[in-house]
Amino acid sequence: MGVSLAATESSWSPADSLAELRQLAATAGARVTGSTIQALRAPNPRSYLGAGKVAELAMRRKEEGVDLFIFDDELSPSQARNLEQELGAKVIDRTGLVLDIFGQRAHTYEGRLQVQLAQYEYLLPRLAGQWTHLSRQEGGVGARGGPGETQLEIDRRRVRERIADIKRDLERVRRSRSLHRARRLDQSIAVVPLVGYTNAGKSTLLNSVTSAGVLAEDKLFATLDPTNRRIRLPSGRQVILTDTVGFIQRLPPSVVAAFRATLEELDVADLLVQVVDVSHPECPAQAAEVAGVLASLHLGEKPCVTVLNKVDRLTDVWPASPVPEPIALAAREYPRPVAISAERGWGIADLLDEIDRALAEQLHAMRALLPYAEGALLNFWKSHGVVEAEEYLEDGVLVAGRLPPMLIHRYERYRQRDPAASSRPVRRERVARG
Repeated sequence: MGVSLAATESSWSPADSLAELRQLAATAGARVTGSTIQALRAPNPRSYLGAGKVAELAMRRKEEGVDLFIFDDELSPSQARNLEQELGAKVIDRTGLVLDIFGQRAHTYEGRLQVQLAQYEYLLPRLAGQWTHLSRQEGGVGARGGPGETQLEIDRRRVRERIADIKRDLERVRRSRSLHRARRLDQSIAVVPLVGYTNAGKSTLLNSVTSAGVLAEDKLFATLDPTNRRIRLPSGRQVILTDTVGFIQRLPPSVVAAFRATLEELDVADLLVQVVDVSHPECPAQAAEVAGVLASLHLGEKPCVTVLNKVDRLTDVWPASPVPEPIALAAREYPRPVAISAERGWGIADLLDEIDRALAEQLHAMRALLPYAEGALLNFWKSHGVVEAEEYLEDGVLVAGRLPPMLIHRYERYRQRDPAASSRPVRRERVARG
């Protein structure tokens, strides 16, 4: 159920938003029997929809046996209660539906904690009315309280206690993640998260690049728990590729806050890879939603490579000539675009090359003469930076390339500032001494 508001400015039409809601309902396991949109100047503060539309839906419930109504906007607790009373069926809104899907899809300890926190915080203001069968007060004039009020307060206290417990558990998870991040920073392994709208193909891309075996289905929020995989780029540099939770329009702030521990991975990212479903008719609107969430997390200035995924739905071959118009338009719109099909493996090599180039721009130039006894330093350089040239000399290996800023200190004692200061070359076989 949706409302078309005359004064609303949105890149999503009510019909497109409702079509997405149908996909969410199907992902949650519901069988959708129909939908409706009512044009209003403003939502009815009592029942969201107009009285006539509510009566019409109540009649359809009796005729078709509908047992659940899903609304495309977030309902206030009182609106949800009033609608359930008048429709005689369960009522949930978009936020409740998203949280239900998250509850089904979260499998890790951290993921379940985050979902539970969001669910309890969503439930707390909606507890009122759950005990209407006990709400009649007892006693005469001046009597206060009653069975219903007592039970409601007990439930509220239990929910608040559970929220506090979950927040403490999540704080422990957050500290653990911080330790892992500190180790990665110490080794200066670049972190490259995949971000994007739900069902844009992030998990399929991770599988294509790393053979991670992550569940990938043509459903919204098919996967929820983050997955990290280490990969080697064409230059030889190692990075950690991370699959993150997908975004969606009108993602509730409470859900974003609940996933703070996971989204903190984006804060320490060296490069974001935004995956865009270039074949989707609402591709620009989806990309705008992702940009809005990233901006709210203060990540809008992060370096970014844009993956234009699912080109196989627009062309039978790739590269294609001429380039389909949606791909050409998107390539002009987004930073560092790379067109791919994660499902067919098209363009994956080009994507890795672009990630390599984007990360190399963040490295600092360095020349060092590494003694043959320090062969481990050379291997570490190749894994965490870029070696542009190496020359085998009598005193060691003269290396020129680029390194992450945090690793420069490891090579400072061997830095070569004057190229003419190096000793005479010897044959390449001398590398065996390292």
